[in-house]
Amino acid sequence: MEQLLRPGPANSPPLTPLGLLDRAATAYGEAASIVYNNTEYTWSQTHRRCLQIASSLSSIGIRRRNVVSVLAPNIPAAYESHFAVPMCGAILNNINTRLDPRTVSVLLRHSESKLIFVDFQSFSLLTQAFSFLPAFHPRPKVVLVEDEEEGKQNDRKALKGDVFATYEEMMNRGDPNFSWIRPESDWDPIVLNYTSGTTSSPKGVVHCHRGAFINVMNGLTDWSVSKRAVYLWTLPMFHANGWSYTWGTAAVGATNICLRKFDSAAIYAAIDRHKVTHMCGAPVVLNMLSNLPNAAPLGHPAAVVARPDEYWGETPCAFVSLKEGVEKKPSERELIEFCRERLPHYMVPKTVVFIEELPKTSTGKIQKFVLREMAKNLRPLSSNSRASRL
Repeated sequence: MEQLLRPGPANSPPLTPLGLLDRAATAYGEAASIVYNNTEYTWSQTHRRCLQIASSLSSIGIRRRNVVSVLAPNIPAAYESHFAVPMCGAILNNINTRLDPRTVSVLLRHSESKLIFVDFQSFSLLTQAFSFLPAFHPRPKVVLVEDEEEGKQNDRKALKGDVFATYEEMMNRGDPNFSWIRPESDWDPIVLNYTSGTTSSPKGVVHCHRGAFINVMNGLTDWSVSKRAVYLWTLPMFHANGWSYTWGTAAVGATNICLRKFDSAAIYAAIDRHKVTHMCGAPVVLNMLSNLPNAAPLGHPAAVVARPDEYWGETPCAFVSLKEGVEKKPSERELIEFCRERLPHYMVPKTVVFIEELPKTSTGKIQKFVLREMAKNLRPLSSNSRASRL
């Protein structure tokens, strides 16, 4: 009996979330896997595309435990990279698109990235990051992710030879029958993530295949995610690999609704159009959807929009109007402290703007685009500034 219970290749293969894509291609092959604007893939197509990218990476010398980076928003290529990169044995490194060029260069240098998939909108960020790399440090190969849906096709001559290939060129070179490289043990690394570096230099965090698989199962179980769910990507995939739902959606054959950029209107439109059943979001995103809670003196819900910030990229900016006849008007500091007591600190507005009347449409809907323009026109927010007033 003891001989029968010993572990072997048949009963104890390394746990990895990558096998979930193999299963999805079989169990949900013709079901929709990814929807992005007018582009739609099935799970069998996504499986094939990931194998092709993995094969292409392997063919150009990307080996086990090499690091491959991704600098992109929530688009199909970012999703596919969560399978394709580790399927060639490499380690996936997602980079926050909101970081400044110097920080991006620090991550590329520390990770020793061999190749980076970069979205066309982040290409200038990457070129600036390269300028901060030491002369002796080898630059990773650059694979440009173009976007026909956005009507953006780059002039290859203008890129001055900095691009090794485009994403679709890499796709076309790959073998759809590629036998993907499985981890040698549960503890093989699958991703290398970094902290944002808000309090000190960014710190690298390595996750193993086993840890990623268990996290996927925990998330699906705890949330009771059903088969064929419709998942809206409002959480950046570069945030802890989308809390592992990048792999988790494959486990249940869910449809991934990808959004390059979004605001409240885009989210609500996607929910209605695609009959979304699940979505994740940092509190600032949920706050964007629901606005701030009403304080007693407020005459209308306070509207919150993103304000450009040289250091953070964006910070929450709250526009509020007060009830008429209020004798003791709250100060900016009081409203900020009101929010601080009830919300996570990174969700608290850094700017409060008092305005007589929130701009609205004829049907009473707050015109967020007007407020965003107003936020852009505010004077630059200094490190000591707490609020602004119009």
